[in-house]
Amino acid sequence: MRRINNSMLKKFVDSNEFYLLIVIIITAAILTFLKPDFLDLNNLYGMLVSNSFLAIMAVGVLTVLISGGIDISFTAVATVAQYIMATTIINHGGNMFLAFLIAAVVGIALGSINAILVYLLKVPSIIITIATLNVFYGILVFITGGKWIYGFPVWFMERNLFKFPGPQGKMIVISLPFAILVIAVTLTWIILKFTTLGRKIYAVGGNIEAARRVGINIFLIQLFVYGYMGFLAGIASVVQANMMLTVAPNALIGRELEVLAAVVLGGASLAGGTGTVLGTVLGFGLIVIVQNGLTLLGISSYWHKVFIGIVIVLSISITAYRRKLSERKGAIINVEE
Repeated sequence: MRRINNSMLKKFVDSNEFYLLIVIIITAAILTFLKPDFLDLNNLYGMLVSNSFLAIMAVGVLTVLISGGIDISFTAVATVAQYIMATTIINHGGNMFLAFLIAAVVGIALGSINAILVYLLKVPSIIITIATLNVFYGILVFITGGKWIYGFPVWFMERNLFKFPGPQGKMIVISLPFAILVIAVTLTWIILKFTTLGRKIYAVGGNIEAARRVGINIFLIQLFVYGYMGFLAGIASVVQANMMLTVAPNALIGRELEVLAAVVLGGASLAGGTGTVLGTVLGFGLIVIVQNGLTLLGISSYWHKVFIGIVIVLSISITAYRRKLSERKGAIINVEE
């Protein structure tokens, strides 16, 4: 048992997640020194909840990246799903379950369109999803005229799910965005870690031709990952609407790089075959922590985008370097044998 524990510990210490965790701790310590309010529990919880919809979409992007694809259209998918959901429940009534159901169905349908186009056209998925990003968003703005939506029903405005007494007489509140985030992260972790489907997703991303030869249905895997991305985009759109209580066609468009940065920072490769839910959560955490710290320090939000761009470049560079080292080590072992 001790040998197994030592092996697991060594594996974690050598992983991308460990170094990312160290960076998060150091960054948080520096920000706390500069701004003691940063470490306040209300600030940390608020920071997590206010960005929860981005984290939900991030685990969807992770699934697509592991499969060897890439989806840039998820913010447009979320916007369309959000608009249809909001229009339906405001005009015809309903409940929170129906709101999530409508957005999820729309998201799955649009995600499936991406999967079908990627499979049939044999064009790099980034090209397809950039195209569908513009098509989905363009059609929405053309039909709606870019009109904002207000006037959600009272039941939709409820954000707190559970309240119970905490230390020092304070109430601990579990909000809807936080609960949905936990469910989305847990579900994705279970799929990728413990199911045959998850192993097939990794196999397709690692070597699509080898996966095809062993009998894996590539189309069904792509249909699942892009559909699952659409599903989570739809769910995230409801969470965002629940927080903002308005629907603006341009509210989510432009947030793609934040989500993608979190995933690649967490160790997912744009070439496919690698990535973990823990890494994505830590990558998302680092980006949100730095953005919040920059805000507390009064630094312009324009620098947030600079930071995200640098993160993407560094992450891709480190991933490429580590892959090259791995290939070199494999070549040396083969020569020795």
